[in-house]
Amino acid sequence: MRISRPVRITLQVLVSAGVLAYLIWQIDLGKTVDLIGSSNGWYLLASYLIFLVTTVGMAWRWKALLASKGIQEPLSWLTKLYFVGYAAGQVLPTSIGGDTVRIAAHARRRPEAKAEVAGAVLMERVVGSAGTLVLVAIGLVLAVGRYNNIQEVLILEIVLSVGLVLALALMFSRRTNAWLQNRGGTRALARGFRSLWDALHGYRAQPRALLIVLGATVVFQFVRILSIWLCGEAVGIDVSPLVYIIMGPLLFLVMLIPFTINGLGVREAFFIAFLGRFGVDADAAFATGFLFYAVTVAASIPGGAIMIWDSLRPALVRPREG
Repeated sequence: MRISRPVRITLQVLVSAGVLAYLIWQIDLGKTVDLIGSSNGWYLLASYLIFLVTTVGMAWRWKALLASKGIQEPLSWLTKLYFVGYAAGQVLPTSIGGDTVRIAAHARRRPEAKAEVAGAVLMERVVGSAGTLVLVAIGLVLAVGRYNNIQEVLILEIVLSVGLVLALALMFSRRTNAWLQNRGGTRALARGFRSLWDALHGYRAQPRALLIVLGATVVFQFVRILSIWLCGEAVGIDVSPLVYIIMGPLLFLVMLIPFTINGLGVREAFFIAFLGRFGVDADAAFATGFLFYAVTVAASIPGGAIMIWDSLRPALVRPREG
């Protein structure tokens, strides 16, 4: 049974509210508010600048995938769309909502290449997931022999990684596509997505571009993990950046699951559960998760400003023309 969008959003809001209520009950709210209020602004500014700079890098990654298919777009325009996607992602479920906005906007610019446009964004998401797997592998190697209190976390990372690998294998499997084409109930759906499937599989002939984008993705995600570490430093958490390197990829994977609106509640619970294993009290862990959320929201402000300007510009231009 398909759940309607209003019902789904209502359920996500209720889950977010329930998780947040439980977490607030578990922590000392006054102490947490004090930690957030007295946090080091310079660390937070550095974390915010990391997000802004890496957003340009993510747009460059998108540009490289498009260029490998012969679609040339200005980096400035793609960066603008990326920020707009961030803004949309604050109200739409997970980052998928922002991807949808980028696809729709780019398809209006390139109506003759809708499949390639959508394929580039989806491939960017696929390469991003692959980059997360690389970071998970790095974290697992670094954790061996160093930390003996995160076996469950490592098992969870392995399980999620295996699941992601299987999903990617099915996505690019020719046998899976042939099976869909031959199924009576899904034949029409498969035909409808045929052009998109062809666009995705066209990247099989672009291994160099994929390797370059994958390498850039690993670098950008690693730098963004440092932004999480800076949020912890801002509230006085003194743990090794290695802890965040182990935690970051798992957080990125968890945030892709649309349990709540924009991961609200799930993110903070994850911070408390993970950092608690390293002697960090729940108040400081919750404050770190909240500040990281605040940084991501602040990174969407340029996109929100662009959306407002684009909506007002037609009304401002008409009187001048008149």
